[in-house]
Amino acid sequence: MDKQLSFLDTLIDNLQQGLDNLSNIPTQSERPYPGDEAPESKLTLAEKKHVAGLMRVNHAGEVAAQGLYQGQALTARNEKITQQMQQSALEEKDHLHWCQKRLTELESQPSILSPLWHVGSLFIGAMAGIAGDKWSLGFVEETENQVMEHLDNHLEKLPITDKRSEKIIRQMHEDEAHHAQIAREAGAKTLPKPIKKLMGFVSKFMTFTAYRL
Repeated sequence: MDKQLSFLDTLIDNLQQGLDNLSNIPTQSERPYPGDEAPESKLTLAEKKHVAGLMRVNHAGEVAAQGLYQGQALTARNEKITQQMQQSALEEKDHLHWCQKRLTELESQPSILSPLWHVGSLFIGAMAGIAGDKWSLGFVEETENQVMEHLDNHLEKLPITDKRSEKIIRQMHEDEAHHAQIAREAGAKTLPKPIKKLMGFVSKFMTFTAYRL
C-alpha cells in the first residue's frame, strides 16, 4: 500500500514539475546564465524571428527531456539509476530556463504545444523504464546523441553576430555530451536501428512544429 502511495506521490510531483516547467515566466537557473557571457547583438527582424524559432525548438526539446527523465526515474528499478535520472533532469532544467530567458530577450515565447511534448515524453520515458534500466539508459544515450546533432545544426544556422545564443547552445551541447557519457558508462544498451529511426522521425516532427508554433 505504501509503495503504491509513494508511486502516486511521485507521479503527482512530476506532473506539478511539468506545470512549473510549462509556465512562460523565466525562473532562476541552478547555474549562471551562459548568455551573460556575451553582449546582446543587433539582429534584423528576420534574424530575430529565426533565432527565436531555433530557441523555441531547443526549449521544446528541454520540455520533452524533463518528461523523459521524470518518466524514466518513475519506473527505474535501480535506485542509483533513479538518482542519475533525477540529477540529469535537474541539469536539463537549467537548459529549459536558459532557453526560456533567451526567448523573452527575443520578445518571443515557447511553443504552444509544450504540454503535448511534456505529457508524451513522460509516457515514453515511463515505458522505457519499464523495459529495463539498461534499455532506459540506451534510450537516454541515443536521445542525447540526437539532441547534440540538432544543437550542432543550430550553431551553423545562427547569425554569426549572435554570440549570446551561441554561448547558451554550446553549454547545452557540453551538458548533453556528459549525460550521454554517463548513460554509456552505466551500461546503456544500443537501441535497435528501427527504434533510432522512429526517434529521429519524432524529433524532426517536433522540430518542424516547434519552430513555427
